Amino acid sequence: MSRPQPPSPAKLVIGLFMKDKALLEPAARTLSEVFGPVDLMSRWLPFDFTSYYEPEMGKPLFRRLLAIKPLVAQEELPGIKHRTNGLETEYSDGGLRKINIDPGYLLLERFVLATGKNYSHRIYIGENIYADLTLTYTKGAFQTLPWTYPDYASPEIRQFLLQVRHKYSIDLKRS
Repeated sequence: MSRPQPPSPAKLVIGLFMKDKALLEPAARTLSEVFGPVDLMSRWLPFDFTSYYEPEMGKPLFRRLLAIKPLVAQEELPGIKHRTNGLETEYSDGGLRKINIDPGYLLLERFVLATGKNYSHRIYIGENIYADLTLTYTKGAFQTLPWTYPDYASPEIRQFLLQVRHKYSIDLKRS
């Protein structure tokens, strides 16, 4: 018989992409006020894996990922997704988003994104939000899955997430 165990706290990771890089500073400041200070930040990366967002947001698009310092309870992810959706609305103009904000969390064994869209591999976690298992950690690296978004499959993002994982392991020992 398996014995239920409390889940580990998670490292909140928030992906943002936008056309206007100047939006990062106010968005990161707001995210810090809501979720806590930024612990790690990726470098700017091109967001050119899809043209899906270009009609709404323009082009070229640029991505950054932020890891937030305080650890979060995994069950907070639906509320976090709703809050970041609200921020996207605040940063929209005429109903068109200027910034896309995607929260997720990192554990030692996986990286999960939150989404409002159901699909075969997504698990419902409450409040009309689904968990998308995006990457798994095995053999010393983050491994892609057949449905992993191409940008999260990129070596640059997986390398950044390894840095976040290292910091997270230190945070776990301190908590």
